[in-house]
Amino acid sequence: MSGNAVNAPEFSVGEISNALKKTVEGAFGHVRVRGEVSGLKRPGSGHLYFDLKDENAVINGVCWKGVARRLKFPPEEGLEVIVTGKITTYAPRSNYQLVVESIEPAGAGALMAMLEERRKKLTAEGLFNADRKKDIPYLPKVIGVVTSPTGAVIKDILHRLADRFPTHVLVWPVLVQGENAAEQIAGAIRGFNQLEDGGDVPRPDLLIVARGGGSLEDLWAFNEEVVVRAAAESDIPLISAVGHETDTTLIDFASDLRAPTPTAAAEMAVPVHVDLVSAVSDLDRRRHQALVRSMEERRTQLRGLSRGIPSLQDLLGMRQQRFDDIAERLPRALRANTQQHQQRLTDKSAGLRPSVLLNRMGQYRDRLTMVDARSAPAMMRQVEDAERQLKTEQEKLQPIVARRLDDAQNKLDGLGRLLGSLGYHAVLSRGYAVVRDEQDRPVMSSQATGVGDALSVEFSDGRTHVSVTGASGPASVPPVATPKKPVRKAKKSPPKGNAGQGDLF
Repeated sequence: MSGNAVNAPEFSVGEISNALKKTVEGAFGHVRVRGEVSGLKRPGSGHLYFDLKDENAVINGVCWKGVARRLKFPPEEGLEVIVTGKITTYAPRSNYQLVVESIEPAGAGALMAMLEERRKKLTAEGLFNADRKKDIPYLPKVIGVVTSPTGAVIKDILHRLADRFPTHVLVWPVLVQGENAAEQIAGAIRGFNQLEDGGDVPRPDLLIVARGGGSLEDLWAFNEEVVVRAAAESDIPLISAVGHETDTTLIDFASDLRAPTPTAAAEMAVPVHVDLVSAVSDLDRRRHQALVRSMEERRTQLRGLSRGIPSLQDLLGMRQQRFDDIAERLPRALRANTQQHQQRLTDKSAGLRPSVLLNRMGQYRDRLTMVDARSAPAMMRQVEDAERQLKTEQEKLQPIVARRLDDAQNKLDGLGRLLGSLGYHAVLSRGYAVVRDEQDRPVMSSQATGVGDALSVEFSDGRTHVSVTGASGPASVPPVATPKKPVRKAKKSPPKGNAGQGDLF
């Protein structure tokens, strides 16, 4: 072993790791690194882990949760970005990594690639389908506007609405670019949709999401998924008016109608009041002219038709003559009808002499006697048949009823024996007793009684009423004495059924 090796300082693993960490951080400090995002991971902690790579090398990157929430352009797999941060080491793996402080796309091309990728993803989900589009109301009573409260956009919209058709406007102020802009815009759209009809704040009939022109980065908030999804989910029809006519954002695809400018959105939202008044006046004039013309045509037709209608005298003359003829013949017809009915009545009365009536009554009596003579034997036969059938049924039922009575008696006897063996009266016959209080409740402990309490003691042959005169200490076990042989009493048959069963206590 050489002398130089013996004299070399000795480091622990931790010491050499800390020395390397200080060297790397001191030599580089803050750096800007350009590369392609690869292996992006988003764990539940909220941190972001990814690799930055080019054709020559790979460096690990980490973005802590607090920084990740503030990123204007979150990293996506395969996106070329420029990352600003500091180089440090990670001792547990003996490698170096870049702690990210900010991320920005590497040029407009990267932004456009990310925008196109997002557009394809949302299109595949059906957020831009034409069947999702809702019709814009022709004359909305309330219009909700989502935009910056201080820009020229809201002034242009209000001015154009006032010129065309004054309407109630609700403004939801939001940031239209920068950090948290996307969340505020999406929150405003959802907030308008959550308003209830008839509430203190009226629910809009139409929404306008507007912003002035700007670069792709300035308009990026309207390309965020949270904004696009909020616009697609809106139950209130929505007009997007973001940027100038040449600017296109993803919210334009999800909205129900796209306006090239905020001013154009106001023009699409309401018609011109003067034009409406003029149109209504013109329609009213045309309606009146059409009504007058129609009445004149009907009047002319009525005159023509009236010339072909016969006069009232012509229509009623024939009917009047026929009525007079019938009125003249009616008295003669009534007299003839009366005479006919009188003759028929005379003929019928001739057949109602007493001898004829007596003869008919005799015939009816003979027929009744014959029917009675025939019905008596038939009724006797029916009664005899019913008695025989009843007797047969009784003979069939007697064995069945007897068997059921025997089964019920056996079951009742068994239950009586079970009651005798389980009842507490059998325990009382062995010398025990049940103590009850004034409410006839069992007394389970000497602590539950007091001096003067009235108690009843139940023995096997009856009850005795006693009164508590004092309390004593725990009962001592008396010496065992040979008990006299009790006189065996005749067993009483247990009561049948549940009748007579006493309380187990």
